[in-house]
Amino acid sequence: MTTKLPTGFGRLWTAQTVSSLGDGVTHAALPLLAVTLTRDPMALAVVTAAGTLPWLLFGVLGGALVDRWDRRRTMWVTDAARAVLLAVPAAAAALDVLSIPLLAASAFLLALGGLFFDTAATAYLPDLLRRDPALLQRANARLRGAQTAASGFAGPPAGSALLALGRSVPLLADAVSFALSALLVRSLPAVPRPAAGARESLLRQARAGAAYVFKDRLLLGLALRPAVGNVAFLAVETILALFAHERLGVGALGFGLLLTAEAAGGLLGAGIAAFLGRRLGTGTALTCTATIEGLAILGLASAPDAYAAGLALAVCGAGMGATMVLGPSLRQAIVPAHLMGRVASTSRMLAMCAAPFGAFLGGWLATTYDLRTPLYAAAGLLLAMTAVTATMTSNRRVEAALRAARPPAGQDPAEELAVHTASG
Repeated sequence: MTTKLPTGFGRLWTAQTVSSLGDGVTHAALPLLAVTLTRDPMALAVVTAAGTLPWLLFGVLGGALVDRWDRRRTMWVTDAARAVLLAVPAAAAALDVLSIPLLAASAFLLALGGLFFDTAATAYLPDLLRRDPALLQRANARLRGAQTAASGFAGPPAGSALLALGRSVPLLADAVSFALSALLVRSLPAVPRPAAGARESLLRQARAGAAYVFKDRLLLGLALRPAVGNVAFLAVETILALFAHERLGVGALGFGLLLTAEAAGGLLGAGIAAFLGRRLGTGTALTCTATIEGLAILGLASAPDAYAAGLALAVCGAGMGATMVLGPSLRQAIVPAHLMGRVASTSRMLAMCAAPFGAFLGGWLATTYDLRTPLYAAAGLLLAMTAVTATMTSNRRVEAALRAARPPAGQDPAEELAVHTASG
């Protein structure tokens, strides 16, 4: 019999869906706002890279803090702060004093809030679902599906449309979404959480989390995939608005529809992730989805028109959607609760540290060569990464890790959590 997801998950799902809709609005509007200020690819790369720097500077320490703090409170306070923050660029846009430095600073601070929110949410979910692997996969599929539908399928066209009403309107819409998310998250049920190690320094706790990832080949393989992938995807994202405008001949609405095509694929990928995991095994499924992503970017680079580009983005989105369900679900099922925040933030930090390099690589290749070159380079990186990490995330390693993570027969997951808490 299928176990039912708890009521609290519904509120978490609603909160993240609302916030993701606002993110989708900003995701489309921010590069379009930047393009109204400059056509310099390197200046656009600065805005893109700024949104990844918090993970480079504070990623591991942020995870250690999340493992000390109340995770529910961390989520709602962060979203409330981001709602207030967005008022600054919105006011600047309304007063016609918006600039690239202000957009970059806003992207940095929003991403800093995202660091704490995402890490806390990742650590909160396995506690809420009692670390049940099947429930985690179902929950992540629903979260990823809703996030993809809201931030990619509905948000980008809405962002493009709202931008036509005024440059501040999309930013205000995202602020409202953060405020609503904060209210919903605040109503979530409390869950048991590990206490911080007694008198243990923050830096020492952060190092312990990072070491846990680097010493485990499966976790390292799961972390390397998005790290290399982010180099590729940020190289593409940095020049995508210009590529759509200059090579495909589409305007703001067309650009929003291209992002929607990618999101539609992501929604499909999230929906079939569990099926792929059952039929192929999680390890093999992850290798297949990574290969699909690389081939899809190659198709985007050679697309003759907007229709072919939309299809390529949809296929890439499907691969990404399935990957983002299978990978995090596996990590949440095998990592001890008292390390979850640090392991999650270390893995995310590796991915995000690579992203600024990808953003500047995309800008440099586009400036030095042409707008298709970053896409060809991104496809090559994705396919090379797939070959390197295939054995690290094999089905054999996955099954061994799941067996090792299961509590002894008769032990309740809450009891296991208490043991880890007591041991520091």
